[in-house]
Amino acid sequence: MSARSMKRSAKGRVIPDVCVVTGTGTEVGKTWVTSALIGALQADGVPVIARKPVQSFDVDGGPTDADVLAGALGIEAHEVCPLHRWYEVPMAPPMAAEALGLPPLSLDELVAELSLPEVGLVFVEGVGGPRSPLTDDADTVDLAEALDARMVLLVADAGLGTINAVLLAVAALEKWDTIVFLNRFEPGNDLHRRNLEWLREAESLSPITSVKELSHQVQRRNPQRKAM
Repeated sequence: MSARSMKRSAKGRVIPDVCVVTGTGTEVGKTWVTSALIGALQADGVPVIARKPVQSFDVDGGPTDADVLAGALGIEAHEVCPLHRWYEVPMAPPMAAEALGLPPLSLDELVAELSLPEVGLVFVEGVGGPRSPLTDDADTVDLAEALDARMVLLVADAGLGTINAVLLAVAALEKWDTIVFLNRFEPGNDLHRRNLEWLREAESLSPITSVKELSHQVQRRNPQRKAM
């Protein structure tokens, strides 16, 4: 077994390196970014998988997040998100579960169901933003803590309002090495360019705007580890 992208828990069990994916809010494109990133990493020979512990969605809204991630990986959608965690109501998962008359959700249950491999980089995607309700007792910040995430990928829209949204999200994720990705960035768009410059110069952040560079940054921050 390759030692790349592995670490050991306190009990000596080999576990993969986890990158938790979140956004500054809904509809910023975090699933599509992750899907493109998976393709770029695979092209470089990096073993990678993805998991979505729970998803809630509009049944008339096209492919689900699990469908998109599974398509990038060439696996079945239920391998990304267990079928019993598909909630066909476009609300935060604990609210969707309640609306559907299902039992409350707990973070421990979702983590236990993740079925993580023993090698590779694993993207685990939350819902909405860092503080959006994931379960009745947790959000994506709690998920990153529970998984001992190595890094967090924060996806933001490049347009109006992104500076405030990015700063609030980064503050919530201050415990982790957080990569900020400005999605739908257009170099010729004056607002996009100014947002990028402000985050870099006034806020000392290093947002990324291309999937190729994002792949390189993820690989740099996920160095090979030797088994203990």
